[in-house]
Amino acid sequence: MSGVDIAFLSIAVMLMLIYSGMHVAVALILLSFGGVWLLRGNFDIASNMLVLAFKDSISDYLFGVVPLFVLMGLLVAVAGIGRDTFEVAAQLFRRVAGGLGIATVAANAVFAAITGISIASAAVFTKVAVPEMIRHGYTPRFAVGVVAGSSVLGMLIPPSLLFILYGVLTEQSVGSLFIAGVIPGTLLAVVYCIGIVSMGKWWPSFIGGRSSASYDTSQDMGIGEMANKIAPILILIALVLGGIYGGYFTPTEAGAAGALGALVISLAKGRLTWASFWQVLVQTGHTTSSICFLIIGASLYSRMLAMSGMPGWLGNFVVESGMGATGIILALMLVIILLGTILDSASIMLLTLPIALPILTSTGVDLIWLGVMVVLAVEIGLLTPPFGIAVFVVKATLGPDSTVTLGDIFAGASPFAAMMLFVLVLVFLFPWLATVLV
Repeated sequence: MSGVDIAFLSIAVMLMLIYSGMHVAVALILLSFGGVWLLRGNFDIASNMLVLAFKDSISDYLFGVVPLFVLMGLLVAVAGIGRDTFEVAAQLFRRVAGGLGIATVAANAVFAAITGISIASAAVFTKVAVPEMIRHGYTPRFAVGVVAGSSVLGMLIPPSLLFILYGVLTEQSVGSLFIAGVIPGTLLAVVYCIGIVSMGKWWPSFIGGRSSASYDTSQDMGIGEMANKIAPILILIALVLGGIYGGYFTPTEAGAAGALGALVISLAKGRLTWASFWQVLVQTGHTTSSICFLIIGASLYSRMLAMSGMPGWLGNFVVESGMGATGIILALMLVIILLGTILDSASIMLLTLPIALPILTSTGVDLIWLGVMVVLAVEIGLLTPPFGIAVFVVKATLGPDSTVTLGDIFAGASPFAAMMLFVLVLVFLFPWLATVLV
């Protein structure tokens, strides 16, 4: 059996293992070990490669950014900044058709600019925005759909854990990727808002909602109160993104500064107890270990594929087939969106990039532009059945007593998945949307 045959066999077996329920990282490590053993015919070589990969994969200084941004995002959630941001946005858009939906998108966009975690956004705004929208007459399907749909902004608007992961896998500048995500992330939020206004005008039965005259004006906030609620997150955004773009911080240092700033704000607001702080630390550890375990598995699998000669074989095949860079990118986007129906975001990137990257690099594709498209395509998977992780987070946060079903959430999120696909097409057709600021 040739090296290429072993590589293709490993892909087939991996899909079988993942479909059967095995964790992606475990499948990657097992198949990498078995593949090297078959390729070299030596158990000791496979064992040594396994040990070296575990040591080298996550020893880089850059990986310190992962737990720091996760910690910052969770502290921001505990501090209630998401709720404060939503209340300000709801005040600003209360007179617009579908105003609370737009408020949810706007609040999520601001919240995303400091958390970088879609799951955190989905959990926070399910608790904050869904009851408020239902109370004002919005349909439950729209209420949960707009929360699930707008939560994906957390992975596109910087800082983003997926951009960090992509930067590590492709050896691209994380700071450049953050900058590249600004315009597409803002564009997606604007498209969401336009879509909500359009649905409010031409599809009111889907949205529901009361007329602007029914809002209680006695609850209106003054400018001072709104400024007080929005100031903490604006300070954090200026600290983290201003530090990175101004050249004062590396992304890792910015994560540390942001985590410290989030801790100070949480303490100043009196919303952080010893019990909640312990839960934040435990959850940070769980999330970080899961991501690092996936990175180790992907590193091992990449080494095994390189040893098998598969990337070179695929490169020659693509050149001879005449697909060109455009055809390869379209095929990659299709595969990523399809994988989104069964896998989480990080796993999709870790499975596809080691195979596609050597081919795309040889064709001269701009990897920063590609990174924005990959993240967009991956995030569509958060909203698509049967696995759509953002949908499951919303359902879990609603609790077992909720009458909203998974089908309702998927149906409510489907217009937003379509809008994401539209933005992906725009970025593909107009690469400058991702590269003009870099």
